[in-house]
Amino acid sequence: MRNGVVLPNMGVCADAALLAELGREAEQAGWDGVFVWDALNAPMDDPRNRPTCDAWIALGLLAAATDRVTIGTMITPLSRRRPWKVARETTTVDHLAKGRLVLPVGLGAMDDHGFSKVSEETDRRKRAQRLDEALAILQGCWSGAPFSFVGEHFRVDETIFLPPSYQRPRVPVWVVAVWPRRPRSMARALRWDGIIPTYAPPGAERGRDPKPDEIAALRAEVEETTGDRRYDYVVEISTKERSDAEAAELAAAYADAGTTWWLEPVWERFYEHPGEVEPMRERIQQGPLAR
Repeated sequence: MRNGVVLPNMGVCADAALLAELGREAEQAGWDGVFVWDALNAPMDDPRNRPTCDAWIALGLLAAATDRVTIGTMITPLSRRRPWKVARETTTVDHLAKGRLVLPVGLGAMDDHGFSKVSEETDRRKRAQRLDEALAILQGCWSGAPFSFVGEHFRVDETIFLPPSYQRPRVPVWVVAVWPRRPRSMARALRWDGIIPTYAPPGAERGRDPKPDEIAALRAEVEETTGDRRYDYVVEISTKERSDAEAAELAAAYADAGTTWWLEPVWERFYEHPGEVEPMRERIQQGPLAR
């Protein structure tokens, strides 16, 4: 199981150069991945947290500042993006990082004003359709071969995007999915390279982080489809309220269940200490507690 940190792209971290600096420190501290929010303009109670930087420019700086860690967003809401523009951004960063990019995707958070304040689609079904179409277009762009696409929301006449992605056949894609209540989101995740699962049994009002035994059950179900191909199981679990021993015990349980990535929400310190970078830096420099 590998370990990553998740950083905000707003507030004190609206400085993209600072995000690159924190990413370099994370690499030096032994983390395996650095992920950045792809928020456009999220509302925040504290005005110090409202400035926001572009996640993809920050990832470009992260790629240049690091040598080893996997980098990516957490997450990119493809439903509000032009997929050919995302193709250009991801290909550029993938080349800068020499194949260390992963693209986590989902429908997007509705409290991000990048939806509601700028007339983006908010209907869940239509956002899901746009997400599927955008992923298909990304795959065509990353291939470096001629392709075309006609969907309900996007159209691409025959074209070719060069260069192709650094990674072949394409940049790995992780997909947010709700299990087992939303089979369509699960079907989407199974078409790609990894899942960021939310556990929501039938009748549950809302989802939650899956427990280790639920990851094990999910993996047993998913492997019927994925077979022997590489497939990632990603959780974002905080160690903030746990001792080192408790974190290590829980991490071992997740690893034994088949989790491949444990992401630490360093952004929690961002909420607790608005305008301060040091609490986030201290957690990063502490290194991963989950192994």
